[in-house]
Amino acid sequence: MCGRFALGIPRKIIRERFQLETVPEAPARYNIAPGQLVEAVTQNEHGRQMGLYRWGLVPFWAKDPDIAARTINARAETAAEKPAFRAALRHRRCLVPAQGFYEWTGPPKKRQPWFITPEDGGLMALAGLWERWESPLGEELLTLTILTCEANEFVAPLHNRMPVAVRPEDDARWLDPALQDPKELADILAPRPWPGMSRWMVSTAVNAAGHEGAGLIEPLQTLA
Repeated sequence: MCGRFALGIPRKIIRERFQLETVPEAPARYNIAPGQLVEAVTQNEHGRQMGLYRWGLVPFWAKDPDIAARTINARAETAAEKPAFRAALRHRRCLVPAQGFYEWTGPPKKRQPWFITPEDGGLMALAGLWERWESPLGEELLTLTILTCEANEFVAPLHNRMPVAVRPEDDARWLDPALQDPKELADILAPRPWPGMSRWMVSTAVNAAGHEGAGLIEPLQTLA
């Protein structure tokens, strides 16, 4: 699964990776959690743009937003059939920029967090789906989910699932609103090797969603 991630990458790198004209200024974040606002890149007839979406997808047909707690992730293998995700997979795909993400190992009461990130300190683009939901009072809510697939050999020692990471050469196809057949996206959603990635143990301080700061992604052995 993908339940926590970080984004402390310079804004210039985000702008260049996603070929955006502008990227709003925002503070570095190292403990992004479900229910919080998440930056995501989308595309329409006017081009690409970055916006804010609450993490936990609320389908347009939902009676209330409470479903969001159960939809922070969507399984890539079944998203095309699931009522909560199938329309978004066809029409509302996005890319979620991330510096890396966290995973946990060990027994329930002694869970050890790990940070998984590119070796070169670069940027990951996680495959997401977004939705626009409107309350009976007319309140609009933009939400998203992050797609996951079976873990590759690098992530498998930590967890049996991992977020779908989109390669730069696949960004355009994933975001293309004219591409509406999920079969044409199957290769993007399939598990693949992750060359050039690193992982290390980090402080259990990340377990509390209220904690923040660059220290959360530092290797455990270097922490005081």
